[in-house]
Amino acid sequence: MKLTKLTALAATTALCAPMAFAEDMANEMTIVSWGGAYSKSQLKAYHEPYSEKTGVTILNDDSSAEAVAKLRAMNEAGNVTWDVVDVVAADAMRLCDEGLAMEIDADNQLAAAPDGTPASEDFGDLLVSECFIPQIVYSTTFGYRTDLVGDNAPTSVCAIFDTEAYPGKRSLEKRPINNMEWALICDGVAKDEVYEVLETSEGQDRALAKLNTIKDNVIWWSAGADTPQLLADGEVVMGSTYNGRLFSVIEEQKQPVAMLWDAQVFDLDGWIIPAGLSPERQARALDYIMFATDTQRLADQAKYISYGPARASSAPLVGQHAELGIDMAPHMPTDPENAKNTFLYNYEFWADYRDDIDAKFQAWLAK
Repeated sequence: MKLTKLTALAATTALCAPMAFAEDMANEMTIVSWGGAYSKSQLKAYHEPYSEKTGVTILNDDSSAEAVAKLRAMNEAGNVTWDVVDVVAADAMRLCDEGLAMEIDADNQLAAAPDGTPASEDFGDLLVSECFIPQIVYSTTFGYRTDLVGDNAPTSVCAIFDTEAYPGKRSLEKRPINNMEWALICDGVAKDEVYEVLETSEGQDRALAKLNTIKDNVIWWSAGADTPQLLADGEVVMGSTYNGRLFSVIEEQKQPVAMLWDAQVFDLDGWIIPAGLSPERQARALDYIMFATDTQRLADQAKYISYGPARASSAPLVGQHAELGIDMAPHMPTDPENAKNTFLYNYEFWADYRDDIDAKFQAWLAK
């Protein structure tokens, strides 16, 4: 477990006074996220201003990839040590169904838009679970080394399976999500039939068979920062990761890397509050959530990383990158040019099938 302590700035004026409940508890909270450029964007947009406003010290834990398993274990042990957890939508659904995340009343526990529009309307269809507070729209897509592909830049996601045209290692996430869908698409399954095929044992075997054709050429990653580092080091010719991580390696680090948007998979990421917190910890978590998901804060995060804010009222407030001074719109997964050939992720499918397909996928990896 990786913990980094963020500096808490003590409040000295009435405007920045801590909430009353802070007097009755340790003045710190543990927030779980994904690390790398993403956690940095949260630090700048949420954590630092919240600490300045309240005096609360935030402990940042980069364990979101293991959130479901760890929360299950914490619940079983009766010792929940996390206060707020960043998860993808499908994992939020699983945690909610299992009673491991508390339900949120959007219009009473989240901030309204500046014009008074209730949070439920401002977030709209992105409120996919009663326990999930959306934060960003992001995509999982591919980056590739421009100097390793020469004049033959890939235009299709199926380039990942073409080791003749693109020799060398490629990186894929060490889980079935997205990999199984891309494998079926590149094995000839129509996009609108992917989940119908994938819900069958035969369809799962078909996806794994396609992945087996490149298995020896794959470096499997668990952290979103892995592929950008592998690309920067020239260890892979192409690899999947989150579009915001690729933005960082391309625009901030100026590496010879380009984005492949074909069949990018849209997804949602946001917060859950674990069930079983004391009333004091729950009140503090809710106070943080109301602050961190208001219109301005979500717009502020988009100034540091190329993820679209989940609130409609935040979109007009996003302009240039806070440090680079470049227009962020062309780097968003939702930009019309980038979104020409997206793949629509099925949250409900993975909430229902994740555990079973995970087991099958991990068994295949171990062979």
